Amino acid sequence: MALAASCLWQLESGYKRFARWEQKGIWKRLFDHFANDLDWEYLIIDSTIVRSHPWAAGAPQKDDEDPEDQALGRSRGGFSTNIHLAVDGHGNPVQFILTGGQRHDRPQAENVLGDFDADDVIADKGYDTDDLRETIAERGAEAVIPPRSNRKAPADDDKHLYQERHLVECFINTIKHYRRIFSRFEKLAGRYLAFLHFVGMLIWLR
Repeated sequence: MALAASCLWQLESGYKRFARWEQKGIWKRLFDHFANDLDWEYLIIDSTIVRSHPWAAGAPQKDDEDPEDQALGRSRGGFSTNIHLAVDGHGNPVQFILTGGQRHDRPQAENVLGDFDADDVIADKGYDTDDLRETIAERGAEAVIPPRSNRKAPADDDKHLYQERHLVECFINTIKHYRRIFSRFEKLAGRYLAFLHFVGMLIWLR
């Protein structure tokens, strides 16, 4: 009984320390520190939806706070969170943004791109909009995005370079091997984002 109580205390203390580091922004700073040797040949953006466990509901809410501030919503898969992310030319993570699962990928594209300076931006046809292509061009980069089938004047895309998009798919597959990532248990979006930064840091250290 004493051993079990001791183990429980250590686990609780470990999580409290993780939470304190998240509140102080330490996990984000550590992630940014390791994600500083980027391959800027191209940047690949995508998103993935993760199911949220019922435990993720019920975060304390302020009077002026939108419930969606905790990046929880309803998608076809049910109660979920959408992870919008970017990887560099080696498939290493450089950015994570969270929204509710029902939110579309395109509105988050500029936020995911941040102020990164890549030669090419690779994305799937869900990001094929004129304004995003213009934004990418203004940055001096080329948009490698297949045109949607209903486009009247489809833009040209580099089919050979587009094959590199498999790097972001492989990265998504990798992070979903981690239990605290493939299903969200955290009530607070910031806490779940801290786990993403922690896993991203581990991937950079490999």
